[in-house]
Amino acid sequence: MTRLCQVAAGCLALLASASSLFAQDGATLYRQNCAACHDAGVDRAPGRDALQTMSAERVLNALENGAMLSMASRMSATDRRAIAQFVTGKSLSDRDLSTTPPALAMCAAGSAFGSPTSAPGWNGWGNGTSNTRFQNAAAAGLTAAQVPRLKVKWAFGFPGDLDANAQPTVVAGRVFVGSQGGKVYALSAATGCVYWLFDAKGAVRGAVTIGQVTTAAGPVSAAFFGDLAGNVYAVNAATGAQIWTVKPDAHPLARIVGSVVFHNGRLYVPVASAEETAGAPSTYECCRFRGSVSALDAATGRPIWKTFTIAEEAVPTKKNAVGTQLWGPSGAGVWSSPAIDVQRNVLYATTGDNYSAPASNMSDSFLAMDLDSGRIVWSRQMTSGDAWNTACRLQDTTNCPDKAAPDFDFSSPPILVTRPDGRRALVAGQKSGMVHAVDPDAQGNILWQARVGTGGTLGGVQWGSASDGTNVYVALSDIVRTFIPNSLGSNVEPKSGGGMFGFNLQNGSRVWYTPPAGCGTRARCSPAQSAAVSAIPGVVFSGSVDGHLRGYSTANGSVIWDFDSVGPYKTVNEVPARGGSFDGPGPAIAAGMLFVNSGYARAGGMPGNVLLAFSVDGR
Repeated sequence: MTRLCQVAAGCLALLASASSLFAQDGATLYRQNCAACHDAGVDRAPGRDALQTMSAERVLNALENGAMLSMASRMSATDRRAIAQFVTGKSLSDRDLSTTPPALAMCAAGSAFGSPTSAPGWNGWGNGTSNTRFQNAAAAGLTAAQVPRLKVKWAFGFPGDLDANAQPTVVAGRVFVGSQGGKVYALSAATGCVYWLFDAKGAVRGAVTIGQVTTAAGPVSAAFFGDLAGNVYAVNAATGAQIWTVKPDAHPLARIVGSVVFHNGRLYVPVASAEETAGAPSTYECCRFRGSVSALDAATGRPIWKTFTIAEEAVPTKKNAVGTQLWGPSGAGVWSSPAIDVQRNVLYATTGDNYSAPASNMSDSFLAMDLDSGRIVWSRQMTSGDAWNTACRLQDTTNCPDKAAPDFDFSSPPILVTRPDGRRALVAGQKSGMVHAVDPDAQGNILWQARVGTGGTLGGVQWGSASDGTNVYVALSDIVRTFIPNSLGSNVEPKSGGGMFGFNLQNGSRVWYTPPAGCGTRARCSPAQSAAVSAIPGVVFSGSVDGHLRGYSTANGSVIWDFDSVGPYKTVNEVPARGGSFDGPGPAIAAGMLFVNSGYARAGGMPGNVLLAFSVDGR
């Protein structure tokens, strides 16, 4: 479980050199290998107070299976256990009882799981395989006139977590949602009671996708998801019992961040990696990971095909200034959910940057893959020569392949839409600050492009847009961080970033723009709108790093609803919970309710660990 946030890459060398010939006490190990980041307020490194809220098991799992794996891999098992017990103040023999919901939080026995189509739902990342993140009026059960009356109906807390950044799925009256703690929950949409929970081997950030499969025991509704340890799971959606689990990529830092997609009996899995950060120390042989999409038999997990975004395997290129062998090409991970084109029998994906030289021609691109074979049908690169890893922004840039590279990869998924004139388009925002529309029926030829911001490592369009078939609605991140002198720490700039846009799908002309709201005196606050947006007829919803969830009129961009999520909540599972920044997923809307996670402690944001369920007047 990736309980610890990804640390700033300056910590990697410290942790990687922590191998000891004999067991040391936890305090000494922590001081030598961890304090430089965790006691200094370094970006993405939780402080001691936050670590003490966790169980020792959770920290140990982060060191051995999660985000800290590459940094702690050279430590002995004894040393890793000593650190976990020291930083939490708990013994590894202690049981973290808070992870088990109390009896009163469990749903009544005998509650049957209906057909996945028995009630309006929001299935997977994009509410369908086209990734539009749009819910029609009948399925939404919520009108624009009712949105200003939305109030919290119930709240659910994720025990001990600092982030709540997994996309909820709503199917058959149940909410399926993962957590940073590696738990996947099936909850009642009406009350938040727990039907079941499942322990994954790593944090689950993507959406759960529900599909019907036929197993040896007969037909079953399955819940599919991936984790940050690179595993993919199928579990019984009614009971939570595991059906199968596989790891589609053997690279030790492979991870499933984008949501898996179910279509026609197959599961399509996007694979990204943490090697972009792990490759920063000058002693690391950067880099060998290649992004990919795999097709699995949804009933068994059997591999059907696997297509790498970089065709050739990485080979030795040169040695860096300290004599470490470097490899390439590498990277071009797939960070988001693919889209399915039934008309052309094609899967579309967007790719990330390269981690090492030479840069490939498939990074920062739209890719089209044949659904049957995985063959790449066409590609369209939007930024060439983008070879970048975290060393490029640190003091020691030895492993930076190109200091001029912009890190303009895609973390937003492609949206497949039909424009008002009947022609189709594939639309995605990029970290460059550009929104692109390409022609899926003409080898990805560019239809139009529009700029929303300046872009950057955490800039431009981060996690995704929404479209109602007339316009595409785009939230801008452009978060600005100021690095603290003489340290590895950073703060967010409270007056930079953010903004909401509506663009005409036909020609890319800007229909409206709404500037961001200010942060005032709120700490760890940025107006950046990094989270994915979601839409219903007349309203588009966007969460901000400032902790607000807002509803905008799709006609003119005016704010018609503004909810400040920051603060404590009484939860149905009696877990202490707070709301914080919105970053990553967007709301899921179905049957008159809106579900969204709040809390993101990384990149200077505000921590939180709560799933919020809204309804009209909280009824």
